[in-house]
Amino acid sequence: MPMNETTRKTLEQVVEECGRYPLEAFEFVRQGLSQTVQQIHGDRRAKGEEACHVSGQDLCWGLRRFAISRYGMMARTVLGHWGIVRTNDFGRIVFSMVESKLMQKTDEDDIRDFHHVYDFAKAFEPPVRPECASRIIFEM
Repeated sequence: MPMNETTRKTLEQVVEECGRYPLEAFEFVRQGLSQTVQQIHGDRRAKGEEACHVSGQDLCWGLRRFAISRYGMMARTVLGHWGIVRTNDFGRIVFSMVESKLMQKTDEDDIRDFHHVYDFAKAFEPPVRPECASRIIFEM
């Protein structure tokens, strides 16, 4: 059966067509989107899909939180291993899924919403430990 524009593709097909990011990156974005929607809108079962929309910028920040909660100080390394090194990469993954009918967007959504939302080096920088003066605990 030939695939037409209205046919929904599998995630594996989207990954193969995109060729830029592995399946894990796409799964991460899908799971991160779900968590971001939950954080912003709460229980979405009682709401329609449009009522649970998140912007590209909100999603980028939500994916940052999700990565840190899941991978801790290794978040930037894990994302980088998948080829995700800037917020634009999140946009490419999202819009690959939108074009394949795995995600929806509004008329106002644009891939440019994901451009330069934050600097990865700064956003995933480990927290600085406060300096403390050394002190003698015991003497001999």
